[in-house]
Amino acid sequence: MHEINSAIADALVDAARELSARVERLDFAAPVSHRYNPLDYAWAPHELYLRRYGANRKKVVFIGMNPGPFGMVQCGVPFGEIAAVRDWMGIEANVEKPARENPKRPIEGFACTRSEVSGRRLWALFQQRFGTVEAFFAEHFVANYCPLAFFEHSRNLTPDKLPVVEAAPLYAACDDHLRQLVAILKPQWVIGIGGFAEARAALALSGMSISLGKVLHPSPASPAANRGWAEAATRQLTALGIW
Repeated sequence: MHEINSAIADALVDAARELSARVERLDFAAPVSHRYNPLDYAWAPHELYLRRYGANRKKVVFIGMNPGPFGMVQCGVPFGEIAAVRDWMGIEANVEKPARENPKRPIEGFACTRSEVSGRRLWALFQQRFGTVEAFFAEHFVANYCPLAFFEHSRNLTPDKLPVVEAAPLYAACDDHLRQLVAILKPQWVIGIGGFAEARAALALSGMSISLGKVLHPSPASPAANRGWAEAATRQLTALGIW
């Protein structure tokens, strides 16, 4: 397995705590009925993820948009399809309840039986290509740009739908955190998973010595992803010279 560097892990943990504290202070008006911060109530598995798999320099950091309702929202791990997190990564830890729970989207933690399709597709590709979790994380890492999930009752609201006055302070916190992440992990590449993440990374990392790219988002809402996401993403990463 890759060599664990406790200083890198500690820096990631400190950066995540700082990001969590900053976004906790923000307010969001209707149509947002509920917002979840898994860096708070699902901190235990998130910290495990950072310490176990983030504690070394990386070649590639993949950046998603924000937590999915049946993935990171439930288990604190980006794109956190429960089976992949528990069975492939070996992470399972206590998940608390948020201060204000959405009755339409209850927090069930690792007992959640709904599949996070985007996460299932993402981690299945990495598992298929690298085999072991150690082989993947030796040079790769997965994070989210925004740590918060937003809901209009049962409907998932993505950060790009927020009004500018609410998005601006959120993006400022997320930009700062992304710059910290890159400074800590020193990757050659930051790859946006989808167009939003790629665009935010390009703005946040402007002027930094880093290569940027994009892969198709694995969301089931994407017709292109439903026609063969793993093959499309593999082609994109191969064309970039990463794989």
